[in-house]
Amino acid sequence: MILALVGNQNCGKTTLFNKLTGANQRTGNFPGVTVEQKQGDILGHRDAALVDLPGIYSLTSYTDDEIVSRDFLLNSKPDGIINIVDATNIERNLYLTMQLMELEIPIILALNMMDEVQSNKGSVDILRMRDELGIPVVPISAAKNQGLSELTEQAIETVRKNRRPLRTDFCSKSVHRAIHATKHLIEDHTLVHGIPNRFAATKLLEGDGLILSVLKLGQNEVDMIEHIACEMESELNTDRKAAIVDMRYQFIETVCKNCVVKPKESREYRRSVRLDSILTNKYLAIPSFLAIMFTVFGLTFGIIGRPLTKIVEYCGDSVINLADRLLTAYELNPVMKSLIVDGILSGITSVLGFVPIVTVLFFFLSLLEDSGYMARVAFIMDKPLRKIGLSGRSFVPLLMGFGCSVPAIMATRTLASRRDKKMTVLLTPFMSCGAKIPIYALFTAAFFPKYQAFVMMGIYLTGIILAVFSAIIMNKTAFRGDPVPFVLELPNYRFPSFKSVLFLMKDKAKDFLQKVFTVIFLASIIIWILKTFDTKLNIVTESGDSILASFGRLIMPVFKPLGFNDWRIPTSLLTGFVAKESVVSTLSVLGGDTKELFTTVSALSFLAFTLLYTPCIAAIAAVRRELEGLKWTFFVIAYQTAFAWFIAFTVYRLAVLLKA
Repeated sequence: MILALVGNQNCGKTTLFNKLTGANQRTGNFPGVTVEQKQGDILGHRDAALVDLPGIYSLTSYTDDEIVSRDFLLNSKPDGIINIVDATNIERNLYLTMQLMELEIPIILALNMMDEVQSNKGSVDILRMRDELGIPVVPISAAKNQGLSELTEQAIETVRKNRRPLRTDFCSKSVHRAIHATKHLIEDHTLVHGIPNRFAATKLLEGDGLILSVLKLGQNEVDMIEHIACEMESELNTDRKAAIVDMRYQFIETVCKNCVVKPKESREYRRSVRLDSILTNKYLAIPSFLAIMFTVFGLTFGIIGRPLTKIVEYCGDSVINLADRLLTAYELNPVMKSLIVDGILSGITSVLGFVPIVTVLFFFLSLLEDSGYMARVAFIMDKPLRKIGLSGRSFVPLLMGFGCSVPAIMATRTLASRRDKKMTVLLTPFMSCGAKIPIYALFTAAFFPKYQAFVMMGIYLTGIILAVFSAIIMNKTAFRGDPVPFVLELPNYRFPSFKSVLFLMKDKAKDFLQKVFTVIFLASIIIWILKTFDTKLNIVTESGDSILASFGRLIMPVFKPLGFNDWRIPTSLLTGFVAKESVVSTLSVLGGDTKELFTTVSALSFLAFTLLYTPCIAAIAAVRRELEGLKWTFFVIAYQTAFAWFIAFTVYRLAVLLKA
């Protein structure tokens, strides 16, 4: 038994999924957290699975996530639907409910956040709403585990008894005639293709091209539907889409008038209005954002992160020294001892020291996201982004890029325009992902210890500024056009969920450690082998005679203009194609103090290059999947690397001139 979990963005859908399945999917007080479908077995019902679909407002497919949800509902044909609705905003949420009812699939309406409605002196007549809609209605509070067992039992029973919606006809007069005339015209086509007849008729009247292409109607039938739609528009003196929307909202208004007592303004809402008077103020919004982010960086790389990093580094050095003494006492073969101590342990511990920094940074970012502040940042950034050819909605995946480029690139599915999507995917690598933090932390601690927070923030801001510059070029050349309108629901500010924050911290730490003990582990072994043997597989006494050194010298001319005068530097950058953390572990395995390999000027050039050059293999795979082709994938690799080289070269030459 397959149940689809469907609802608007930020209505508590993923929270409900976690509660019903025992999963630990990420949740947040932020629209667009779910970007792909997830599946899990319902607790206590091993024969029933729940599929969490991306949050949508309509079954009209404007964005990729809406297409994912609609394709699943139409093609996979789930046995039932749990439609989760925000009870504090029933009118808007029921718009999707009415479209789901047209699919003629057993459906259960879950009124979430009923605790908030009741605490603010609102109420819902559940029985009357059930009768007016013709589907089961269950009040719940997903966050507080209220009503979930009743919802599960009701859903299972509704599906087993195949209780379809008792009514799907909500229209009258002109819209009624138009829909029913279209239904009769396409009935044989919808039967062949397995698409609900009324749903298809409504979508064709709205001008839905996807349904039209699937049904393969003849030209006479297409002309007839156009005539029906034009007649409806003429009678109502409005366009066809507005006529369908008005029809639905008229019915929703009647249901809400009969069944809902609206809650009073909540304490959370009043608090949000007060905070927004500062945080989204025309003049204070951006300074407030910069102040908040500087505080986050200062705490992460200074007060909290630095002592924790030193503790981990001390433990790592102790492990290496202990292993060295034990293996020496054991009289292990010197080559094997070098592999274990100088290769594996040195590579792993060099990266492990940055686990506290990654964890602390994502702790603060999770607090900001769960509180609802990051949704405000997207709203604030809409105006400046629109000037460079993007909408504020593009800010959501770009913001996710500071965590990891892979989910950020996947999050571009929420963008309605293919133009906006391509531009956003191309700009996402400019955002410094969490994997680059070890590189930044290593170099800022070595060369700018007194100004580490300032330099770190400068690196992040530089990435953003260069992304803006790149977007302006794209908007004037290959991506001419206007961004789509931006609509975003601002959630109330809420105190972050302690469990959600801990989950994100654990998840990021786990991802980081997995890379350390898989990718970094293997990379450390490979780098050690290549630096220990020459082309004839003889052990070298100096790493400068090794296979790796030969290859490093081969590519050195490309990087020499950037101020890199040692073959170990470009070699470390190459391993960064696999995982950015590998840059640090490679430098450690190859040996040599950072201050010996770099000057302050070349360190700045190196930071500029690592900030901008092509993302890791996983991100490149995500680009290929989302942009559907190798052409754009190769373009991303070439563009990012060339752009990084040019900026690093500029930084190096300017720094040399200023120093002179």
